Amino acid sequence: MTSKTLLKVSNLKVSYGGIQAVKGVDFEVHEGELVSLIGSNGAGKTTTMKAITGTLPINAGDIEYLGRSIRGQGPWDLVKQGLAMVPEGRGVFTRMTIIENLQMGAYIRDDKDGIEADIDKMFAIFPRLKERRDQLAGTMSGGEQQMLAMGRALMSRPKVLLMDEPSMGLSPIMVDKIFEVVQDVFAQGVTILLVEQNASRALSIANRGYVMESGIITMTGEAKQMLNDPKVRAAYLGE
Repeated sequence: MTSKTLLKVSNLKVSYGGIQAVKGVDFEVHEGELVSLIGSNGAGKTTTMKAITGTLPINAGDIEYLGRSIRGQGPWDLVKQGLAMVPEGRGVFTRMTIIENLQMGAYIRDDKDGIEADIDKMFAIFPRLKERRDQLAGTMSGGEQQMLAMGRALMSRPKVLLMDEPSMGLSPIMVDKIFEVVQDVFAQGVTILLVEQNASRALSIANRGYVMESGIITMTGEAKQMLNDPKVRAAYLGE
């Protein structure tokens, strides 16, 4: 039995700052999968994520979510449909407290009791946030802000969670914690598209992987096989 395709990107072309950063990309994410999109800095991964979430216009091609084109839709519309993003650089509301950031994540919802229950759930996943619930987000460490960005995205109860470089700039201990949480969230039934420069970590927890180089997909396959592929190992795993 094949699982349902939740997200399908077809011949996607996107320009960014006058340069064609994405040059005709095709990939898909099926229900219940954790898919990793890996590649070096400047490969076009973040541009792809921004195009999917409606924060960058598309030049050509299409993006389908739940079988329908979402081309031209705004990020707020997509969140309502269950597509949430944890952006590169975290993007927390620095002048709001942790609790206010989490509440902002649930802005599309009006089930007060459910929101309260989900905030408690986030505090169970991220005990460090609970300890600092009334602290301004801008005064937290990078790792804590990353946890908050993840918690905030999960407050919308997404079907598909897109994560852009969640481990970037974090200490090794914090990287371990973030990947642990990604696995926990996935185990709870959230489908994940993970963009990550840390290729070995990303592929080690994924079902499938895509390699992106200079705006095109150059390789795809089962994540475990890709981890053992000599070309992938040479290019991305420093061997």
